[in-house]
Amino acid sequence: MRPLLAISTAIDRLNEKVGSICNILVLAACVLSAGNAMIRYAFSYSSNGWLEAQWYMFAVIVMFGSSYTFKRNEHVRVEIIYLMLSERGQLWLDLIGTLVFLIPACLLLSYLSWSMFANSYAIGEMSNNAGGLLRWPIKFVLPAGFFMLALQGISEVIKRIAALQGATTIDAKYERPTQ
Repeated sequence: MRPLLAISTAIDRLNEKVGSICNILVLAACVLSAGNAMIRYAFSYSSNGWLEAQWYMFAVIVMFGSSYTFKRNEHVRVEIIYLMLSERGQLWLDLIGTLVFLIPACLLLSYLSWSMFANSYAIGEMSNNAGGLLRWPIKFVLPAGFFMLALQGISEVIKRIAALQGATTIDAKYERPTQ
Protein backbone atom coordinates (compact mmCIF):
# COMPACT_ATOMS: atom_id res chain seq x y z
CA MET A 1 0.00 0.00 0.00
CA ARG A 2 2.93 2.33 0.67
CA PRO A 3 3.98 2.55 -3.02
CA LEU A 4 0.40 3.36 -4.01
CA LEU A 5 0.20 6.07 -1.34
CA ALA A 6 3.45 7.50 -2.74
CA ILE A 7 1.82 7.65 -6.19
CA SER A 8 -1.24 9.30 -4.63
CA THR A 9 0.97 11.88 -2.92
CA ALA A 10 2.77 12.63 -6.20
CA ILE A 11 -0.56 13.14 -8.00
CA ASP A 12 -1.77 15.38 -5.16
CA ARG A 13 1.39 17.49 -5.33
CA LEU A 14 1.04 17.85 -9.10
CA ASN A 15 -2.55 19.01 -8.73
CA GLU A 16 -1.56 21.41 -5.93
CA LYS A 17 0.96 23.03 -8.29
CA VAL A 18 -1.59 23.16 -11.10
CA GLY A 19 -4.10 24.66 -8.64
CA SER A 20 -1.60 27.35 -7.65
CA ILE A 21 -1.18 28.27 -11.31
CA CYS A 22 -4.97 28.42 -11.69
CA ASN A 23 -5.18 30.75 -8.68
CA ILE A 24 -2.68 33.08 -10.33
CA LEU A 25 -4.60 32.87 -13.62
CA VAL A 26 -7.76 34.12 -11.87
CA LEU A 27 -5.93 37.30 -10.93
CA ALA A 28 -4.30 37.55 -14.37
CA ALA A 29 -7.68 37.18 -16.11
CA CYS A 30 -9.16 39.93 -13.92
CA VAL A 31 -6.23 42.27 -14.60
CA LEU A 32 -6.34 41.54 -18.33
CA SER A 33 -10.10 42.07 -18.44
CA ALA A 34 -9.88 45.36 -16.53
CA GLY A 35 -6.93 46.55 -18.64
CA ASN A 36 -8.71 45.66 -21.86
CA ALA A 37 -11.84 47.55 -20.77
CA MET A 38 -9.86 50.61 -19.65
CA ILE A 39 -7.89 50.79 -22.88
CA ARG A 40 -11.04 50.27 -24.94
CA TYR A 41 -12.85 53.16 -23.24
CA ALA A 42 -9.86 55.49 -22.78
CA PHE A 43 -8.25 55.07 -26.20
CA SER A 44 -10.99 53.45 -28.30
CA TYR A 45 -8.67 50.53 -28.95
CA SER A 46 -9.50 46.86 -28.51
CA SER A 47 -7.84 43.60 -29.36
CA ASN A 48 -9.45 40.28 -30.17
CA GLY A 49 -6.27 38.62 -28.95
CA TRP A 50 -6.74 40.09 -25.46
CA LEU A 51 -10.35 38.96 -25.37
CA GLU A 52 -9.43 35.47 -26.52
CA ALA A 53 -6.60 35.35 -23.95
CA GLN A 54 -9.23 35.98 -21.27
CA TRP A 55 -11.34 33.11 -22.61
CA TYR A 56 -8.29 30.85 -22.74
CA MET A 57 -7.39 31.68 -19.14
CA PHE A 58 -10.95 30.94 -18.05
CA ALA A 59 -10.87 27.58 -19.86
CA VAL A 60 -7.59 26.65 -18.16
CA ILE A 61 -8.97 27.70 -14.77
CA VAL A 62 -12.09 25.55 -15.21
CA MET A 63 -10.47 22.47 -16.75
CA PHE A 64 -7.37 22.27 -14.55
CA GLY A 65 -9.02 23.76 -11.49
CA SER A 66 -11.48 20.87 -11.38
CA SER A 67 -8.80 18.36 -10.36
CA TYR A 68 -7.48 20.80 -7.74
CA THR A 69 -11.02 21.31 -6.42
CA PHE A 70 -11.60 17.56 -6.30
CA LYS A 71 -8.33 17.04 -4.44
CA ARG A 72 -9.35 19.58 -1.79
CA ASN A 73 -12.79 17.96 -1.43
CA GLU A 74 -14.48 21.23 -2.37
CA HIS A 75 -16.49 19.82 -5.25
CA VAL A 76 -20.27 19.69 -5.37
CA ARG A 77 -21.87 16.52 -4.12
CA VAL A 78 -25.35 15.49 -3.07
CA GLU A 79 -24.90 15.27 0.66
CA ILE A 80 -28.42 14.23 1.65
CA ILE A 81 -27.56 10.52 1.56
CA TYR A 82 -23.82 10.97 2.09
CA LEU A 83 -24.23 12.61 5.50
CA MET A 84 -26.51 9.82 6.73
CA LEU A 85 -23.79 7.22 6.08
CA SER A 86 -21.12 6.15 8.54
CA GLU A 87 -17.52 7.15 7.80
CA ARG A 88 -16.94 3.70 6.30
CA GLY A 89 -20.09 4.05 4.19
CA GLN A 90 -18.88 7.43 2.94
CA LEU A 91 -15.54 5.90 1.97
CA TRP A 92 -17.33 3.14 0.04
CA LEU A 93 -19.65 5.62 -1.70
CA ASP A 94 -16.68 7.80 -2.69
CA LEU A 95 -14.77 4.75 -3.91
CA ILE A 96 -17.62 3.33 -5.99
CA GLY A 97 -18.64 6.71 -7.42
CA THR A 98 -15.08 7.52 -8.43
CA LEU A 99 -14.37 4.10 -9.94
CA VAL A 100 -17.70 3.65 -11.73
CA PHE A 101 -18.51 7.19 -12.84
CA LEU A 102 -15.72 9.76 -12.53
CA ILE A 103 -12.65 7.95 -13.86
CA PRO A 104 -14.36 6.22 -16.83
CA ALA A 105 -16.19 9.42 -17.84
CA CYS A 106 -13.04 11.54 -17.63
CA LEU A 107 -10.95 9.05 -19.57
CA LEU A 108 -13.64 8.74 -22.24
CA LEU A 109 -13.99 12.51 -22.58
CA SER A 110 -10.21 12.89 -22.71
CA TYR A 111 -9.98 10.24 -25.44
CA LEU A 112 -12.84 11.71 -27.48
CA SER A 113 -11.53 15.28 -27.27
CA TRP A 114 -7.98 14.28 -28.24
CA SER A 115 -8.87 14.04 -31.96
CA MET A 116 -10.27 17.58 -31.87
CA PHE A 117 -6.94 18.82 -30.54
CA ALA A 118 -4.89 16.65 -32.91
CA ASN A 119 -6.80 17.88 -35.97
CA SER A 120 -6.48 21.50 -34.85
CA TYR A 121 -2.74 21.06 -34.26
CA ALA A 122 -2.22 19.34 -37.61
CA ILE A 123 -3.68 22.26 -39.55
CA GLY A 124 -2.26 24.96 -37.27
CA GLU A 125 -5.75 26.27 -36.60
CA MET A 126 -6.02 30.00 -35.91
CA SER A 127 -8.88 32.13 -34.69
CA ASN A 128 -11.18 33.52 -37.38
CA ASN A 129 -11.09 36.91 -35.64
CA ALA A 130 -8.62 39.57 -36.73
CA GLY A 131 -5.71 39.57 -34.29
CA GLY A 132 -6.92 36.29 -32.79
CA LEU A 133 -4.79 33.57 -31.25
CA LEU A 134 -3.87 30.03 -32.18
CA ARG A 135 -6.71 27.60 -31.41
CA TRP A 136 -4.85 24.32 -30.96
CA PRO A 137 -3.16 25.18 -27.63
CA ILE A 138 -6.50 25.80 -25.96
CA LYS A 139 -7.99 22.70 -27.55
CA PHE A 140 -5.27 20.70 -25.76
CA VAL A 141 -6.67 21.92 -22.43
CA LEU A 142 -9.81 19.80 -22.84
CA PRO A 143 -8.22 16.33 -23.01
CA ALA A 144 -5.47 17.32 -20.58
CA GLY A 145 -7.95 18.70 -18.04
CA PHE A 146 -10.09 15.57 -18.12
CA PHE A 147 -6.96 13.43 -17.83
CA MET A 148 -5.80 15.42 -14.78
CA LEU A 149 -9.22 14.94 -13.17
CA ALA A 150 -9.02 11.18 -13.84
CA LEU A 151 -5.53 11.13 -12.30
CA GLN A 152 -6.86 12.86 -9.20
CA GLY A 153 -9.65 10.30 -9.16
CA ILE A 154 -7.03 7.55 -9.07
CA SER A 155 -5.34 9.30 -6.15
CA GLU A 156 -8.66 9.49 -4.30
CA VAL A 157 -9.33 5.79 -4.94
CA ILE A 158 -5.93 4.90 -3.49
CA LYS A 159 -6.60 7.02 -0.40
CA ARG A 160 -10.07 5.49 0.10
CA ILE A 161 -8.76 1.93 -0.23
CA ALA A 162 -5.97 2.70 2.25
CA ALA A 163 -8.48 4.19 4.68
CA LEU A 164 -10.80 1.19 4.33
CA GLN A 165 -7.87 -1.12 5.10
CA GLY A 166 -6.98 0.98 8.13
CA ALA A 167 -3.57 1.86 6.68
CA THR A 168 -4.40 5.55 6.82
CA THR A 169 -7.18 7.97 7.62
CA ILE A 170 -8.51 10.79 5.48
CA ASP A 171 -8.22 14.39 6.65
CA ALA A 172 -11.74 15.53 5.72
CA LYS A 173 -10.83 19.14 4.98
CA TYR A 174 -8.00 18.58 2.50
CA GLU A 175 -8.36 14.88 1.65
CA ARG A 176 -4.80 14.21 2.76
CA PRO A 177 -4.01 10.73 4.01
CA THR A 178 -2.67 10.78 7.55
CA GLN A 179 -0.76 7.95 9.18
